[in-house]
Amino acid sequence: MISELRQLLELEFGLKNPSIKKINGYDNANYRVQSQEKSFVLKTYTFDDELFEVLKAENEVLLLLNSANSERYPKPMSFNDNQYVKLVKLNGERIIIRMLTFLDGVFLGDLEANKKVYQSLGSSLAKMNLALSEHSNTALKARKWEWDLQYFELNKKYLNAIQNTKDRSLVAYFFKQYEVLVTPVLPDLRKQVIHNDANEWNVLTAAEAVTGFIDFGDLAYAPLINEVAIAMTYAAYDKENPLEYASIVLAAYHEVVPLFEEEIALLYYLIAARLCTSVCNSAYAKQTNPENSYASISEENAWITLEKWIALNPIHVENTFRIAAGFSPKKAISIDLALEKRSKHISSILSVSYKKPIQMESAAFQYMYDVHGNVFLDAYNNIPHVGHSHPKVVEAGQKQMAKLNTNTRYVYDLLAIYAEKLVSKFPNSLNKVFFVNSGSAASDLAIRMAKTHTGKSQVLVMEHGYHGNTQTSIDISDYKFNNKKGQGQKDYILKTALPDAYRGKHGNNGPLYVKDLQQEMSGQLNNIAAFIAEPVVGCGGQIPLAKDYLKHVYPEIRKHGGVCISDEVQTGFGRLGDTFWGFELHDVAPDIVVLGKPMGNSHPIGAVVVTDEIAASFEKGVEFFSSFGGNPVSCAIGLAVLEVIDEESLQENAKEVGDYYQQELKKLQQKHAVIGDVRGSGLFIGIDIVHAGTKNTNYELAQHIKNELRQKHILISTDGPDDSVLKTKPPLCFTKANVDTVVSAINTILLKNQF
Repeated sequence: MISELRQLLELEFGLKNPSIKKINGYDNANYRVQSQEKSFVLKTYTFDDELFEVLKAENEVLLLLNSANSERYPKPMSFNDNQYVKLVKLNGERIIIRMLTFLDGVFLGDLEANKKVYQSLGSSLAKMNLALSEHSNTALKARKWEWDLQYFELNKKYLNAIQNTKDRSLVAYFFKQYEVLVTPVLPDLRKQVIHNDANEWNVLTAAEAVTGFIDFGDLAYAPLINEVAIAMTYAAYDKENPLEYASIVLAAYHEVVPLFEEEIALLYYLIAARLCTSVCNSAYAKQTNPENSYASISEENAWITLEKWIALNPIHVENTFRIAAGFSPKKAISIDLALEKRSKHISSILSVSYKKPIQMESAAFQYMYDVHGNVFLDAYNNIPHVGHSHPKVVEAGQKQMAKLNTNTRYVYDLLAIYAEKLVSKFPNSLNKVFFVNSGSAASDLAIRMAKTHTGKSQVLVMEHGYHGNTQTSIDISDYKFNNKKGQGQKDYILKTALPDAYRGKHGNNGPLYVKDLQQEMSGQLNNIAAFIAEPVVGCGGQIPLAKDYLKHVYPEIRKHGGVCISDEVQTGFGRLGDTFWGFELHDVAPDIVVLGKPMGNSHPIGAVVVTDEIAASFEKGVEFFSSFGGNPVSCAIGLAVLEVIDEESLQENAKEVGDYYQQELKKLQQKHAVIGDVRGSGLFIGIDIVHAGTKNTNYELAQHIKNELRQKHILISTDGPDDSVLKTKPPLCFTKANVDTVVSAINTILLKNQF
């Protein structure tokens, strides 16, 4: 091959015995050619009709740029027939070849971060775009490919090449954001021919200034803002603070070619799209050509930057870029005005969190973004179980909503498919599902079913338990009816003490609490239709039931003709780490299970799962119907949630990260006597705040910690009878690094503690 190339170079360019050395190329073979004091780049490509036209278009652009400045751009060299692109046969294969002058200089990628050179990059890129602003080429206009950001969606076919499922979901999230926020405005953006790949290995420098651009193989007729976004991406993606150097490029570009506000508004998503394009193509290249290291040269930095990018509020990024371009930052309405508007039609009985409430705008995975550009680490919100705005869940809901949404009186496959998938997670005895649209409705239905099945009327509930907001749910929720503003305990409700290992009189000895129950209610056990309890009592202060409590209390209830209900609204779906359901921690199987919150990842779904026997009893009564329970959209979303839990090993993550979380919190407990107890399982954890040296609850300090964490942009809440237990139940995508952030912040607050 080399000898044939040498002969061709002598014939076409008169170069006698030039040295030829192969150099890096993404999807073609490139050669450095040296003849005496002259250097060239010989580029070769496998023949393709469309590519041939694109290469001709590339040469047109380079000739145009060289007519204005021949030192900053490679210059095409003509063959003997005065053409700049030639089709030849080498080793019997049809090959396209072309020759360009070689430009000397130091690659931007080989320099340490330097603000002057990035300013030069911005202005030089803008000047190049100005030179091309009137140029038109039909081949470039017709070109449609993955590395042109306006066709970002073409990279979706490479998503499955990303092996790590969490990484894949991160990229899929940005695809969804692009689809919703960028695609609709693309037709209105100004377009022209752009270089389309001003990465650090295509930019040459000398003396803190850009001296040239090489590799015009990605030329595109595309939105002008894409040119800026791509350059900003590579200026940012190996920096500690990615916005700093991206802003330098933007400001310098804007001075030469003024940008519009609507273009700057897209930069957060365009930069993310470029990073995602890079990792998608790198992943695909690893599959198809694992030996091509050049194809994945920027992959590591791209992943690092994507992780940083998701932790940035898009509003903050846009305002940073607006300021860099000389525009005023966008301002949201004040919290006082927002609260005034809210209170006009919304009752004050709907409380807001924190002394300084938060105006939320959007969220992604474990991050929430407010209207003022702040990012909050969500260590609290257990409803978006697999992560805020998870792309697979969002996609499932959107697709099904566009196709069919109706009620269960019609037959559709998704109801049976989802029910089968859900039931597969339970013991064999629990195999009938009744879908509703909230955990509260599920609790209500569960009590109704228990009464119907047993013919009994009384319900045994747990001290501090909470089961929902319907009237029946409030009746069975000590947390609500025993509140000083509550309705009080109804006649049909019996209440038993919470078997609390930390403060309970029997410690972690569950059977002793059951003995107390037997003695206290010996004359009433025959009247109990159901016993309902959470495996970990959330509103009681994240308190796990004492060891073997359920193993002894369940048989006692059943012996007297009652049924046992496990409320898994907060504890289910893998949150506890060791098991998928909370009752499994206790090695028992309930008769009825109540589900809600996490099963729809914030979409309102609830369910009651029961035995065949209980279902058969209920079927003898009046028809059960829920307008929205089990509708196709809810089923599609619920199914997606189950799939994400499995695909991303989120139960295992809850176990690993949760164990680490408790380990770090217990280290903190050794340093601060105001932490009385650290308890829970998986990512369901309570931190009991006390007066030092006692078990006396410390409401003031707990509230102080919660609100100070909010000031540090970390979301945690409080619960328990005295609202003195910090509760942390984050989305299951929470990481050990997130744990470190939370624990470090709590430590800082406690070191300054004046309580």
